[in-house]
Parts: sequence; structure tokens; C-alpha cells
Amino acid sequence: MVKKGDQVLVISGTSVAKKGKVLKTIPKKNRVIVEGLNLVKRHSKPSQKHPQGGIMEFSAPIHVSNVMLICSKCNTPTREKHKTLDDGSKVRVCSHCGEIT
Repeated sequence: MVKKGDQVLVISGTSVAKKGKVLKTIPKKNRVIVEGLNLVKRHSKPSQKHPQGGIMEFSAPIHVSNVMLICSKCNTPTREKHKTLDDGSKVRVCSHCGEIT
């Protein structure tokens, strides 16, 4: 489960092999928005908010299966594992180094 603020690597699609920070998660659609990746352009009419109008560029959502979490300690893309601590709480664990992420 990727969370807001996580560092991820895109493993498929047009932005493959690029890293970025998760800005927003959309759990109902299994998608995430990654900062500066999967950029799309939209044409907009002039409005009060954007009086000039023109072509706007923003990050589009990516399916969660196309990104992989990057461990903060070993800095490698990893699958996340879950571990239950003694107090009963669940935490995410790096599958390579065993560090709690």
C-alpha cells in the first residue's frame, strides 16, 4: 500500500525508470499521482482564475501496480511486506534490508 509522501519508482508506462514523490492517492480507483511524472497537457479557455487560458500541464494518475516503493534506508525499489509488532500494530517492512518504512 503506497501512501502520500512515499518515494516511488515507475516500473511501466511512459515514465518508466523515473523516481518521484507521491502527491495524492486515489484508493477507490487504485491510482496514485506522482510529482512531475506522467505529465499531460490540457487546453483551457480563459477564465477568472486563468485569464490568459492556454495549455496547462499537470501530473495524471498512474495505476498503483505500475509503481514500486523505494526503501528510505537501502534506496532500492522493493516490494513491501507487513509485520505485526508485539503491541499488535502492523508496520511496512523493506523486503531487502528489513527496515521499517
